[in-house]
Amino acid sequence: MGQAAEPTGYMENSVSYSAIEDVQLLSWENAPKYCLQLTIPGGTVLLQAANSYLRDQWFHSLQWKKKIYKYKKVLSNPSRWEVVLKEIRTLVDMALTSPLQDDSINQAPLEIVSKLLSENTNLTTQEHENIIVAIAPLLENNHPPPDLCEFFCKHCRERPRSMVVIEVFTPVVQRILKHNMDFGKCPRLRLFTQEYILALNELNAGMEVVKKFIQSMHGPTGHCPHPRVLPNLVAVCLAAIYSCYEEFINSRDNSPSLKEIRNGCQQPCDRKPTLPLRLLHPSPDLVSQEATLSEARLKSVVVASSEIHVEVERTSTAKPALTASAGNDSEPNLIDCLMVSPACSTMSIELGPQADRTLGCYVEILKLLSDYDDWRPSLASLLQPIPFPKEALAHEKFTKELKYVIQRFAEDPRQEVHSCLLSVRAGKDGWFQLYSPGGVACDDDGELFASMVHILMGSCYKTKKFLLSLAENKLGPCMLLALRGNQTMVEILCLMLEYNIIDNNDTQLQIISTLESTDVGKRMYEQLCDRQRELKELQRKGGPTRLTLPSKSTDADLARLLSSGSFGNLENLSLAFTNVTSACAEHLIKLPSLKQLNLWSTQ
Repeated sequence: MGQAAEPTGYMENSVSYSAIEDVQLLSWENAPKYCLQLTIPGGTVLLQAANSYLRDQWFHSLQWKKKIYKYKKVLSNPSRWEVVLKEIRTLVDMALTSPLQDDSINQAPLEIVSKLLSENTNLTTQEHENIIVAIAPLLENNHPPPDLCEFFCKHCRERPRSMVVIEVFTPVVQRILKHNMDFGKCPRLRLFTQEYILALNELNAGMEVVKKFIQSMHGPTGHCPHPRVLPNLVAVCLAAIYSCYEEFINSRDNSPSLKEIRNGCQQPCDRKPTLPLRLLHPSPDLVSQEATLSEARLKSVVVASSEIHVEVERTSTAKPALTASAGNDSEPNLIDCLMVSPACSTMSIELGPQADRTLGCYVEILKLLSDYDDWRPSLASLLQPIPFPKEALAHEKFTKELKYVIQRFAEDPRQEVHSCLLSVRAGKDGWFQLYSPGGVACDDDGELFASMVHILMGSCYKTKKFLLSLAENKLGPCMLLALRGNQTMVEILCLMLEYNIIDNNDTQLQIISTLESTDVGKRMYEQLCDRQRELKELQRKGGPTRLTLPSKSTDADLARLLSSGSFGNLENLSLAFTNVTSACAEHLIKLPSLKQLNLWSTQ
C-alpha cells in the first residue's frame, strides 16, 4: 500500500464491505506483525495495526459488517418463512456472542427485523409470535425501535391473551418504565406501554394482573428504587385518559371558544375553521390556563360527540367578589365557569365501550399509585396543574373515580402533598375548588371539602388569607356543614368571627345562629365569647405598653408578674437573658396587644 498523491488516507480506492470475500489473521511463521488479510475480487489487501488489540478489533468489526450485509440481503427478500426464522435466530446469536461492545451490535439486528416486519404485513399470528420470541434476548438490554414498537402495539391489540405479551413484553416494558427519560422523544414507546397495560387488563384476572405489575414496578420495599418509574407511569396514564376523550376534544375545536361566546359570537359559522392544533400535540394539554372568572354564568352544557353546545345565561347576580385576583383579561376556561353555578354539572358525556374500559383501567392505576406513601408527593405535584382535558372534568364517572386519589392527598399529613390540592398560582382553579360544593367534581354534601379544609388549616401558613378566600367563595357550604355538626367547619366559623373576617353584620349574626344550633358549635362559640370578654376587660384596664423582665427571672416569676396587674395594652415584652422556658407560652398568648417579643439568650 503506497501513499496516495493527495493526502486523503492510505488507500487509492475504497473497498466496499460487500466486496470482501474473506477476512483472516496472518498467523504463519515470520509473517508481518499485527496484520489482517482481506480477500477481494482480483487480489488481497493487507492491513497492519499498531498492536494486537487494535488488530483484533478490526478483525471482529469487519466480520460483523460482512455478516450484517449478508443478513440484510437474505432478509430483505424472504422466500420461505422457516428459513427466515432460522436466519433471525442465527443473527440474534451472532449479536449476543459478538465480543464487540457497541449499541449498534444489538440495534442493527432489531432494525433489520423491524424492516422485515413492516414490509411483510401478511404474516400469520403464529409467525409473528415466533419472530417476537426469536428477538426477545436482544430486547433485554435495548429499547425496541419505533417500527418494532408499532408491531408490538398491534400484537397487544389483536392478541392480548397471547403468552408472548406476558413472557416477552413484560421485561421490555419494565425496562422502558425504569430507564426512559422522555416519552416526547419516543412517543411510540409510550404507546407500546399503554397498549401492554390494556392487554394485561383484558386477561381474566384483569385489574389484579395490572395491580401485580404496578407492585413489581414499585418493588417490595417502602421506597421505589427507580426514580423514573412514577413519572413514566403518570405520563402513560395521562395520555391514555386524554385519548378516551379525543372524539369530544376534536369536536370542541370546531365549536366557538368561550371568549367568542362572551363577545356574542354564538354561531360556529361566524368563524373561520381553525386547524385542529390538538392533533399536533399528542400529549395532554395542561387544562385551565390562568384566567379570571367571567360574569357569564354557565347555565347548562350539553356535549354531543359531533359538536358542543354551550348555552350561556347572563345574570347580574354573579358576585363581583368572585373575580379572581389574576388581574388579566385572559379567557375564562370551562372549569372557572362551571365553578360558579352548581347547575352546570349537567354536561353529559357518554364514552364508547372501549374508551370506557381504557378510562376505568387507567384511573384505577392512578388510585394504585396514590396508595404508595413514597410516590404520593411526586404524584400530587404532577397532578396539581390538573393535566386532564376539560371534557374529563365534566364527566361524572371520571371525577367520581378520581375522588379517591384527591381523598388520599387530603388525608396525607405532609404539607408537600396536601398543599398540591390548592391551585398552582393565583387565578387558577385547583382540586380544592373542583371538589368543593358548587365545583364541577363535587358529588357529596361537602365531606371531602371539610377534610381538605381541615388538613389545609392545620398547616396553612397564610391562615388569615385562606379564611378570607373561604369567606368570599365558600361561606354557604361552610355554614351548611357547620349546621350539620361538622367540627372543622364550626372551628372555621369561630376563627372567621375571631379574626373579624366578616364585615357584614347580618352575615355575622347568621354565623352566630348557625354556631348556636349545634352542641359543639354552642360550646366553641361560648369559649370564643369568654376569650373576647377577657381581652376587652384587659384592654379596658389599660396598663404599660413596654415591659422588660429582670435577667435570671423564671417562668414562675413571669406568671406572678402577669397575674398581678393589667397588661391589656402591652405591645413590647423583653425576656432577654432570663431563664424562661417554652412553658411560659401559655401566659404570653393571653396578652391581646402583644406585637414584639424579645427572646434573646433564653432557652
